[in-house]
Amino acid sequence: MKRFLAKTAAVSAAAMTLALVPLAGTSYAAGCSGAGCDNRGPVSMGCDGDAVTKQTAYADGSLKAELRWSPACQAAWVRVTDPSGPNAWWDKYGYIEKWSGYGTGFQRSLQVTFPDPGSDWSNMLGGSTYYYRVCIKDSGTGQIDCSNFW
Repeated sequence: MKRFLAKTAAVSAAAMTLALVPLAGTSYAAGCSGAGCDNRGPVSMGCDGDAVTKQTAYADGSLKAELRWSPACQAAWVRVTDPSGPNAWWDKYGYIEKWSGYGTGFQRSLQVTFPDPGSDWSNMLGGSTYYYRVCIKDSGTGQIDCSNFW
């Protein structure tokens, strides 16, 4: 009887564990697409899983702003990183710009302040027919460093 109870408990525990752990390779549907992603968070919308870096801007030797693109969501955002810290983070921020043409037809931008140190990201701007770039701005000096358009 003890052996039967032990086997039953072991099988129940294994089944419960498998039910709670998602299967490898499970994909989750994106929560938005294209312009429907405008000003939404990439993580909360499930857009960060397939994201790739398309362009990068650098400033002050260690500040980095990456243009991140999600093919599933057809949306982009800026991820900023300051590995060195501490800096005057309150006057430095990264932003993403959305343009209807290559350097013409500015649509909108979103920004995020550099952490001190660490990484952070902005909300998204969406649509596959637009051009995007990321920039780093130092409000104290007025210096702006931007990536190429993508």
